[in-house]
Parts: sequence; structure tokens; C-alpha cells
Amino acid sequence: MATTENGSQGPRGPLAGVRVVELAGIGPGPFAAMLLADLGADVVRVDRPGGAGLGIDPARDLTNRNKRSVLIDLKAASGPDTVLDLVERADVLIEGYRPGVAERLGVGPDVCLARNPQLVYGRMTGWGQDGPLAERAGHDIAYIAVTGALSMIGKPGEPPVVPANLLGDYAGGSLYLVVGVLAALQHARTPGGSGQVVDAAIVDGTAHLTMMIHGMLQAGGWQDRRGSNLLDGGCPFYGSYETADGEYMAVGPLEKRFYAEFTELLGIGDTPDRGDIARWDELRSVVAARFRTRTRTEWTEVFDGSDACVAPVLSLREAPHHPHLAARSTFVEHGALTQPAPAPRFSATPASVQSGPALPGADTEAVAADWGVPALRTTRKDTTD
Repeated sequence: MATTENGSQGPRGPLAGVRVVELAGIGPGPFAAMLLADLGADVVRVDRPGGAGLGIDPARDLTNRNKRSVLIDLKAASGPDTVLDLVERADVLIEGYRPGVAERLGVGPDVCLARNPQLVYGRMTGWGQDGPLAERAGHDIAYIAVTGALSMIGKPGEPPVVPANLLGDYAGGSLYLVVGVLAALQHARTPGGSGQVVDAAIVDGTAHLTMMIHGMLQAGGWQDRRGSNLLDGGCPFYGSYETADGEYMAVGPLEKRFYAEFTELLGIGDTPDRGDIARWDELRSVVAARFRTRTRTEWTEVFDGSDACVAPVLSLREAPHHPHLAARSTFVEHGALTQPAPAPRFSATPASVQSGPALPGADTEAVAADWGVPALRTTRKDTTD
């Protein structure tokens, strides 16, 4: 696991020179802004006095790494104008309010684009900017539920399994917002291009992620029920199995030649025909019984160096120490905090962890000077008096 030092100034990444204003929120918005910051953008997070009230220590909120923070009270008389001063100098703005809230606060897309016609205004919501549910509250689980994604995860006859908040908030939300922002930024920088609003809804992104499954469904290659298909745990050679010590091994030898190597190393010899779906339960029992004869460590050694597509199921604390991830420095340590390294990787403009989580308001003076917004100093005084 690689280690970086606080205050180090290495390569800034491919987005060096891009300025981003992030209106503080929770979940997918901050993660999207962090990804832009990881890639080298100068992200200024506009925090509200008193914080978001989530109870997380700002010094350990890793989604705020590589950013800078200023304190602005958007409900104060001078708050919107100060944000607009930042917007005038920015390339991108990201907000995650319910539809209409930014407008009521005086920093909606119309006023921001009037101040800066080249601005990319990124809006991160669960339901989107319109539709019957647009103004309703929600969380990741509801968004992935209505798109059909949640229905695919888990065992038949049991409740769907919640995949943390990775599938909706971050895959269907943050990543799609970043793709949209970068595409809009490219348009704004072309001759005759202009700024625009990016409406990134988690329901849209999550539905988009199910594209291949919808194709398989309409081609007759996918059953619309949980735990009955090749990639949803229904297949006995694509899933996880308990080991003798109560740990698990992940198995995925879909191709025949990989499957042949898998069965040889597992030591199960002549097995039920894997192509006969009617015998999948029988095959699963054979595989499960064999995995229970050894520990996770022992099975990891058995399959090491093979093409059997088998891997140990590691915990979050174990993952940074996996030999492959350690060799690639997939996790780094910065300020005594272990965290995933920036991704993806670039040959000419490598990204890195430049700074730890931005503490609310800690960078007000520096941003006021760097961005040429002296009103920030007055705002800081007003919010601390």
C-alpha cells in the first residue's frame, strides 16, 4: 500500500486548471466532486455554517479529499452573491438539492448561466428534475428498486439483497454526473459552444446500467426473477461458497476452458453437466461440499496462479493487503487514513491524493486570493461572529 504525505504537491492530473464549485451536500454529489478533484480540478466546496448534521467527523470524510472548503451561508443576504462571484470564475458547478431549492436560494441555473454563460451546471438528484416523484425524498434503495436493479440481487424466495449504496448513489449517480459534466465541459470549450445544465438522476443512470440485462431479457436469455440466471447467483459456477473457517471464495469460471481448470483444481472430478440447468442445484451441492473441506487461505493457495477465475472474498480492512492490490497501490495511505487511490490511471497526467478531507471553511483565505473573490473574507467573518 502506497503512502503519500500531507501537503505534498505532485502531479495534478488531467483536469488541472478546471475550476469547480460544489454546493455542499451528501452522498453522490460530494463523491462526484471528489472524482473531479482526484483528476486534478480545483474543487471549492461551499460548506454551510454548522455543517450537514450527519455526525461524521469532517477530518475522516474521504469524499472531501483533494478539495478546498469555504463557509458561506446561502440564506444570508450576501451569501448568493458571494457564490455567484465564485461561479463567474468557475467552469463547473455541482449541486444536489431537490428541484427548485437552488433557485429559491438564488443560485439556480438561470442566474448562474447569466453570470457565466460557459458554466456547466451539474444537478445530482435521485428522481431527476421532473416527473411525478421529482420533489419527493428518497435514498439509494428506492431508486434502484423502481429501476428493476434491486430485484435482481439475492436468492430466489428471499428478500432482495441491498448492495450498500454503491449501485444507485455512486454507479448510477456520481459516475453518470461526472460523465455528463465532462461531456458538457468539452462542448462548452468548442468553438461556438456554451454552458448548459446536466440533469443527472440516479434512476436514469441505474436504469442505464441494466442495458445488457434488458437485451438478454428480450432475447430470451434472462429470466425476470431473482437468482435464476447466469450472472445473478443462480448459476452454480458464478457465485460464492463458504469455506471450512466460515469465510468465502468467489467463483466465476464461465468459459469452458476456465471451468475445466476450476473443477480440476477443486478436485471434484466428474461433475453434473453444467449445461443442464435442471442439475444446477446438484452441481451447487457438490461444489459447496468441496469448498467446506478447506479454509479460505488454503483454497486461495490452491487457485493461486490459475485461470480458474476464483478469488477470496475479502473484507474492507483486508482488501488493501491483497498482494495484487498492494503491488498496484490500489489503496494509499494519506494522513494516516487508508483509502482507495484515484482511478483510473493516466500515463501523461497521473492523478494523486494531494490533500486530506477539506475541513469546513479552512481554505477561505486561500480561495479568496486564488480565485480573486475578496467577498469571501467578509462572508467568513459574518459566519464566525
